[in-house]
Amino acid sequence: MTGNVKRMTSLVKHDAWIRPFLGRYAKTLALALALGCCTVVFAAGLMFTSGWLIAGSAEMPYSIFLLGTPLLCVRVFGVGKPILRYCERLASHDWVLRLTSGLRKRLYLSFDEEGVFFRTSHRLGDALGLLAEDIEHVQNLYLRCVFPSVIALTVGIGLCAAFGCFSALAGFVCFLFVALELFVVPAVSVNVNGARQLRTKELSSKRYATCTDALMGITDWTLSGRKNDFLNAWRAGQQELDALKEEAHAFDRKRDLAQHIVFALAAVALACWCALAFGGQQGGQANWILAFALGLFPLMDAFAPLPAAATLALGHFDSIERLNKLPQPNEEKRVPASVCETRPCDAAAALASPNIELSGVSFSYPGQAPTLEKISLSIPHGQHVALLGKSGSGKTTMAHLLRGDLRPTEGTVDVGGVACAKLGNEASRVFSVCQQETYLFNDTLRNNLLIAQPHATDGALREALERVGLKSLLERLPEGLDTLVDEAGLRFSGGERHRIAFARTLLQDTPIVILDEPTVSLDPRTEQAALDTMLEVFASKTIVLITHHLQGMKMMDRILFLDKGSIALDGSPEELERASSSYRSLLALEGA
Repeated sequence: MTGNVKRMTSLVKHDAWIRPFLGRYAKTLALALALGCCTVVFAAGLMFTSGWLIAGSAEMPYSIFLLGTPLLCVRVFGVGKPILRYCERLASHDWVLRLTSGLRKRLYLSFDEEGVFFRTSHRLGDALGLLAEDIEHVQNLYLRCVFPSVIALTVGIGLCAAFGCFSALAGFVCFLFVALELFVVPAVSVNVNGARQLRTKELSSKRYATCTDALMGITDWTLSGRKNDFLNAWRAGQQELDALKEEAHAFDRKRDLAQHIVFALAAVALACWCALAFGGQQGGQANWILAFALGLFPLMDAFAPLPAAATLALGHFDSIERLNKLPQPNEEKRVPASVCETRPCDAAAALASPNIELSGVSFSYPGQAPTLEKISLSIPHGQHVALLGKSGSGKTTMAHLLRGDLRPTEGTVDVGGVACAKLGNEASRVFSVCQQETYLFNDTLRNNLLIAQPHATDGALREALERVGLKSLLERLPEGLDTLVDEAGLRFSGGERHRIAFARTLLQDTPIVILDEPTVSLDPRTEQAALDTMLEVFASKTIVLITHHLQGMKMMDRILFLDKGSIALDGSPEELERASSSYRSLLALEGA
């Protein structure tokens, strides 16, 4: 229990995701809490005055005017309660929806900070869990845990002060009751059900990620003949979840029964106190006893949710903990390029003279040995360069440095005299990238092409497809450009998907094209055809081809071979074949 409290306290103290919104929307939050407290007061006031009025009417007073004040109070409280409740719900949900909307934006920006490195640092299931489940948990944390707790605490302090005005003993007894409902019962609930709640949350998050992985790899499960093994494991996990939930519900029923007994004892104590405190006063004991007894019911509604709220909060805090493990996006520095004075100039300079210069470039990932060391080279505009090397030699890292996704640990990476890392979003005007597996969205072919150039005409789209050799494919499609490509582009073959990726790159129309293993999954004949198409459509552009294969190397102007973070070979295909025995052995090994 103590460990959970310390964990929550530390998390609240060092939280960098939720706290900014508390200050940003402080007025709305304060309004929601104030309206919530007023709603409880009006509900208690309605029941209190109703009880007094019922008892007073039973005594048949000699004048109906003696009941005028209670009648007025009943009408005021009766009308005010639903209005306040409605306003409280509007204010609280407005605040929470602003919070969750802001969190989703920050979460997107956090993923965007990592850009092309997102898939290497996060599983798809984890990302979906953060976007859907964890954000919802944060929403429930405030609506079902924080708001009721703060309102109950405020009402409890008010009760203690009110009864303390009558007598110190009444104030002390009220304090014991409030402390029992606010702290003791929730603490016991967290101590007993807290571990179950955390385990349930852990299992739910794990199953979310597992289900996503299984759906992505359903074909492999089926082909391996282990579909039933997965289903059995899934059922076992579900049985554990059901068992945990049943144990939690059993305890909740016992706890709720104990709470009702405590409230019954409180009602008896309140009746005895009323009999002693108001005996002989106008209206009689019965009036006050019934008034206070009925006024207790709304307070039950205020205090009863607290144990469940405390248990839920323990699990919901885990979501905040997961959010705080993500990198913090720098929202202040995200200035649109249209209002930035330097980036358009930088892009213009880079576009005017798109020559690539690397000078003394070294790079290492945190906690790892250097990936690249002291690399210096020049790539003039229009040169076709192949970047070869074993896996882990630094090829992809160099591509990220060129595009500005990474900053060198030492040295400079420039295009046209402009540091690539300073281009920011303007890098997409200078560089276009064709990856190993270009994703095709479950949308029309037109919209999949327009992602590269939103303002392209249908004529430009058809021309791009024709230039990459897909004219006949476009003619066969039932709805032309409006044909759905299906999820991940399953309608098309591997070679066709790569050509569509080339068409995207062609539409983007940048002076420098980075091709990261663009033909890795293709058969030799299709690979050669794709390379021919690539070199034809990008003939006038600078090409940086990252590959493991030597196929098509004779068509390149220059070959760079990376080994252990350094350039081991640098020259034209003819020069390397003539002067390098290592290169000749590689050619012989691949039969190129």
